[in-house]
Amino acid sequence: MARPRTPAGRCRRTHMELKAVYPEAECELNFQTPFQLLTATILSAQATDVSVNKVTPALFKRYPDPEPLAASGVNEIEDYIKSIGLYRSKAKNLQGMAQKLISEFGGSVPEMMADLVSLPGVGRKTANVVRSVALGLPGLPVDTHVGRLVRRLDITQETDPVKVEKILSPMLPSSERGEFSLRVILHGRRVCYARKPNCGDCVLNYFCLEAFKI
Repeated sequence: MARPRTPAGRCRRTHMELKAVYPEAECELNFQTPFQLLTATILSAQATDVSVNKVTPALFKRYPDPEPLAASGVNEIEDYIKSIGLYRSKAKNLQGMAQKLISEFGGSVPEMMADLVSLPGVGRKTANVVRSVALGLPGLPVDTHVGRLVRRLDITQETDPVKVEKILSPMLPSSERGEFSLRVILHGRRVCYARKPNCGDCVLNYFCLEAFKI
């Protein structure tokens, strides 16, 4: 199959190929409600999903919704998440996030991007995860895997995650943006590693700039 000539063509081809490999791509953070996913995603910054999933069962049992989390002391929150990197700052952010949900959003996770990123500990990536995975809204989370793969595939050489999101979004139907991100992240975790990627098993190697060169 020929290499797509345009960045948009390479973006769409990437999703087509990865959809066949990962037809049921899902977020690997465990959650049942938008609030739980918001909490887990805040914890996942500079941490693995596996490590987050180890602490959230007890955390969610103690704090099933914003009210008890907002009323809790930071030290108690820290006790539940001490195995996660940056746990002290994350505990403060979780408390502040819950308090703001109650004071400004009636205890519910807001849908608008501007509202989500106004919450402590929430940037565009976290907001896009919540929007696309938990709320069923358009959102294209850009993490290190997405950034690395789109550069290797020459979809864009931009390094700023916000700019990458703005470049990629028009290339995909709004309903597919979240799925695209999930599949690219899975591929980055399982095949297209930062170091020594498994190019021989990659369905995208025929149009990747760095295939078999790293």
